[in-house]
Amino acid sequence: MDKENYSLESSKLVTSNIAPIFHVLSNEQQILQRTDQKAFTMLSILGVFMVFFIVHFLKIQLDWFKFILVIIYFISAFFAIINLVLVIVPRMIKSEPQELNPTYFGGISQFENQEQYSSHFREVFSNDDKTFTLFANQVFALGKINAYKNHAIKRSILFFAIAIISELFIIIAMAWGRAGPYLFPGG
Repeated sequence: MDKENYSLESSKLVTSNIAPIFHVLSNEQQILQRTDQKAFTMLSILGVFMVFFIVHFLKIQLDWFKFILVIIYFISAFFAIINLVLVIVPRMIKSEPQELNPTYFGGISQFENQEQYSSHFREVFSNDDKTFTLFANQVFALGKINAYKNHAIKRSILFFAIAIISELFIIIAMAWGRAGPYLFPGG
C-alpha cells in the first residue's frame, strides 16, 4: 500500500511540476536547433557569395567609391562569419560551478564508469526536489544560451546584409561604368 501511495504521489508530481519543465525544455531545445540551422544556412550563403565575389574581384576597375565598398564588404563579411561561428559554438562563461548533470553528455562523461553514473543517476532521480531543480537548471541554462545565440544571430544578419548590399552596390557601379558610354554616348 505504501508503494502504491508513493507511486501515486510521484506520478502527481510528474504531471504537476515536471511536465511544464519538460515542455519548456523541449521548446528551448527547438529554438536552439532552429538558430543553429539559420547560422549554418547563412554561413553557406555567405560562402557562395564570397566565392563569386573573389572570382570576379580581379575584374573590378577600382576607383575610390568601389574601393571603399570593397573594404566595407570584407569587414562586414568577416564580422558576419565571426558572429555566425559564435552562434554555432557559443562562448558561455559559467558563473559558478554546477553539480554534475547526469542528463547531458558533459556530466555523463565525467563519471569513471557506468556503476558510478547509475548510482548518481538513481540518487538524483529518487529525490523529487533534486529532479525538479536539475531540469529547472537545464531550462535556465538553455534560455541563457538561446539569448546569447539570438543576439549573435541578429548581429550576423546585420553584417550579412551590409556585406550583400555593398556587393550589390559594387556590381551596380561596375554595370553603370560599362553601360555609361552606351547610354550617354556624347557625354
